[in-house]
This record gives sequence, structure tokens and C-alpha cells, in this order.
Amino acid sequence: MGDMNTKDFLIGTLVGGIVGATTALFLAPKSGKELRSDISEQAYNAKEKTAQLTNDVYEKGNEWADLAKEKSTNIAKTVSDQSQQVVDKVKDLSSSAKDEAENQMEEAKSLAKDLKEDAEEAGKNISETVKSEVKDAEKKAKSSAKK
Repeated sequence: MGDMNTKDFLIGTLVGGIVGATTALFLAPKSGKELRSDISEQAYNAKEKTAQLTNDVYEKGNEWADLAKEKSTNIAKTVSDQSQQVVDKVKDLSSSAKDEAENQMEEAKSLAKDLKEDAEEAGKNISETVKSEVKDAEKKAKSSAKK
């Protein structure tokens, strides 16, 4: 909004200057030749000022375009860098989770093996105990049968 007011002010100043100069030329008591010469000179001056304003505006526009391009490039680079950091963190977390899962699997296998061995040992102990009890029962039965 501020740029538009500045632009309007400059245009108004330029037009007002041209109208004022033209009015002054027409109201001044000069000969036709002098008047034409003054008008020509004023037109040349207006043309030069317009060309200068055009160049200034063009240069400012290029500066702003370059600044916008630089800022957008910086923003794009920052977003890209942060995205890469997020991707790297996700990969690290995924790798850590995979390693942890493998460790848990190995522990579970080890526990299963230990439980199997314990169960086999307990089965052997129970079998031996049962055999011993059966032998003892046979001995007692034989001993009771002899009496």
C-alpha cells in the first residue's frame, strides 16, 4: 500500500510539474519562436526525468526480484536440510528398533532353549522318581506278601 502511494505521488508530481511548466510558458509574454524553444526544452527535460524514473524503477524491481530469489533459495535450502535431518532421525530410530527387536528375539530363543532343557531335566527327574517309587512299592508289596 505504501509503494502505491509513493508511485501515485511521483506520477502526480510529474504531471503537475508538466502542467505547471506548460501553463507558465503559455502565460509568459514571449515570442512564438521563444515559446516553441521553451516548450521543446521542457519536453526534453520531462523526457529525461521520465527516462531516469524508468531506470530507477527498473533497477529497484531487479533488486527486489534478486532479493526474493535469494530469500526463496535460502528457505528452500533450510526446508531441504530440515527434511533430511528428519529422514536421518527416522532411519536411526528404525535401525535402533530393528536392533532391539533382534536382541529381544535372541533373548526369547535363549529362554526357550533354557526352558526346554529345564523341562527335559525335570522330566528325567520325575521319571527316575516314579521308577524309584514303583520299585519301593514293589518291594513293600513283596515284603507284605511274604508275611
